[in-house]
Amino acid sequence: MKDLLDKISSYNIFNFLLPGVIFAVFVSKITSFTLMQEDVLSGAFVYYFLGAVISRIGSLIVEPVLKATKIINFAEYKDFVVASKNDPKIEVLSETNNMYRTICALLLCVGLAYILDATMSYYPTVIEAAPFVVLAFLFVIFIWSYRKQTSYIKKRISANLEKADK
Repeated sequence: MKDLLDKISSYNIFNFLLPGVIFAVFVSKITSFTLMQEDVLSGAFVYYFLGAVISRIGSLIVEPVLKATKIINFAEYKDFVVASKNDPKIEVLSETNNMYRTICALLLCVGLAYILDATMSYYPTVIEAAPFVVLAFLFVIFIWSYRKQTSYIKKRISANLEKADK
């Protein structure tokens, strides 16, 4: 277990594991859902997965909404790549930035879990449909994430090739 924890980066802790644990605690306290795990090892994997889902919601839903409403504004990705090589602190700042985005998504997800729990008591059919809806949502969110990550990789390759040509 210690070897596994040693290999987890600060990014993974602050953007996946910690939000997953906080989500499980909050949701277990304010809803009828029981997300807390008794076993530490299985808990670590469940919380990490919950955090990964929350992080993806932040990346795919919260971030675009904040961009569309002009609350945030990003630099061009190729400029980010070049600037990151010149100033390593940009990577740290970006990691912190992503953590804040994930916390926004965490709060959104806790609120949605609360609404879902309240809805289930009025509409029992929601309970029956929930597993299928959750699985479909997870499938879509991770396909979307895969597509976005592939796009970032392509942009990073292009930025590096442009720099090499100069």
